[in-house]
Amino acid sequence: MKKIEAIIRKSKFSEVKEALHQIEVNFFSYWDVTGVGNEKQGHVYRGVSYSTSDIQRRFLSIVVSEAFLDRTVDALLKSAFTGNVGDGKIFVSDVIEAYRIRTKEKGANSLN
Repeated sequence: MKKIEAIIRKSKFSEVKEALHQIEVNFFSYWDVTGVGNEKQGHVYRGVSYSTSDIQRRFLSIVVSEAFLDRTVDALLKSAFTGNVGDGKIFVSDVIEAYRIRTKEKGANSLN
């Protein structure tokens, strides 16, 4: 099993969610986060200058079986992409074990 953590633009969340549902990744957690980016210059929008170093993003946490890893990452890469600085990051790590509390199932069966 793999844990995929993705930090994406909030404006792309609907597209990302739809792309995940299309590949049958129907359960994931998400929350709003603030991070510090690499870009140091500010931007002016409608006459107001604002900093781009503190950026609002959405953080997704997804656990999938090995079989779903590549298609999940591909869906994230395609749906979260704008081609501009600040599109986000994806991190993949190993999950040693998972349990479904209600049925006490463990392993990949607990993810279904």
